[in-house]
Amino acid sequence: MHAAALQFELYIRECRSLKAKRSVVRPIIDGLRRRYRVSASEVDRQDSWQQAVLGIAAVAPSHAHLIDVLDECERFVWSFPEVEVLRVDRRWIEEEDRDPSP
Repeated sequence: MHAAALQFELYIRECRSLKAKRSVVRPIIDGLRRRYRVSASEVDRQDSWQQAVLGIAAVAPSHAHLIDVLDECERFVWSFPEVEVLRVDRRWIEEEDRDPSP
């Protein structure tokens, strides 16, 4: 089993309230969850009107499939014209990083 995480730092120029920010961020998060079956959430800057940090975690049976899923997720986030992607970080979760299950 292979696991990885993506983190996106976003700038949302047109937002003037947290409600407006949620109306931009929510479709991205919901779309990622529904289309790619990944875990996705806003993980930082929740109190900032024009900034958001989204975290995505994915697990796949093969490394190649995991790369495909992450690439698709990245393209999906970049496809939203209302957000400017400032940074994308990709982290591979190694076997020794995982918490062993009892």
